[in-house]
Amino acid sequence: MKLPPLNAFRYFDSAAQSESFVRAAEHLHVTHGAVSRQVRLLEESLGVELFERRNRAIFLTAAGRALHGTTQAIFEQLEGAVQRLQHQARDNVLVLSCEPTIAMRWLIPRLPRFHAAHPDLQLHLVAAGGPLDFARGGVDLAIRRDDFHWGNQLFNQKVCDEWVGPVCRASAGFRLDDQRLLHSTTRPAAWPTWLRLSGQRARHCERSDYEHFYLSIQAASAGLGVAMASALMVRDELDSGQLQAPFGFIRDGSAYHLLSPQPLNDGGKRQRFTGWVMEECHACLAHLGLLQPDAPAPPVPGQPR
Repeated sequence: MKLPPLNAFRYFDSAAQSESFVRAAEHLHVTHGAVSRQVRLLEESLGVELFERRNRAIFLTAAGRALHGTTQAIFEQLEGAVQRLQHQARDNVLVLSCEPTIAMRWLIPRLPRFHAAHPDLQLHLVAAGGPLDFARGGVDLAIRRDDFHWGNQLFNQKVCDEWVGPVCRASAGFRLDDQRLLHSTTRPAAWPTWLRLSGQRARHCERSDYEHFYLSIQAASAGLGVAMASALMVRDELDSGQLQAPFGFIRDGSAYHLLSPQPLNDGGKRQRFTGWVMEECHACLAHLGLLQPDAPAPPVPGQPR
């Protein structure tokens, strides 16, 4: 048996729900005449009257009530199925906002390991820094250094401390005096903070300025001078010998955090990414000798700050 078009049943179901072609048309965003025509085509196809029409009003017939009981259940089930599918699709996508330097110099090179460990999750990466409107940006998680105040309305997890130090192209007998120091607008206090904490001095130095932290590090890799760098961001270049860190790294008092409007311990995609990124950071710092290799990674409590 060939059934009438599904659209005719949809128009009928909406009209039966309100017993009004006018309200059904408003709900479906079509004209009153379109609803009336679809219902009439359905009645002709079935060979029965579904509505009794009296004085510009419509009333379900016995056949109409029987059919509506079925169409209502079917469309509710269909809507539920669509909602579940859409929810599952969204639940497999993790939108991460990450500071550009972290994203380019540390996170992206390690993402193949994340995809291998969590093949069912799709990571959408957004490069951004500073405060963030999670709802407007559609973001699930953000990686930020705590150089601004994010309030107590967000869940947060400290990932690791920031370790910084000067880096440059490999050379013997390195000293800071008479070098070209590479500064960045996004971290203007990087060099003064390190000099104060380390007790080192840099005399008779020239200066070059770059807009972003990652640009100054790239300039150091190109041999243009000495940049202040995060240990995490230059781990790969240190391993390859492209860069050296002649004074090692020290903690500068800041730290990296994961921020979220939702709990981080719900067993879902946020907790899975949080656990992975914390393990990666811990392993990276341990490899550089900044943490003990057997020191446990911090837990993931997911508590609001």
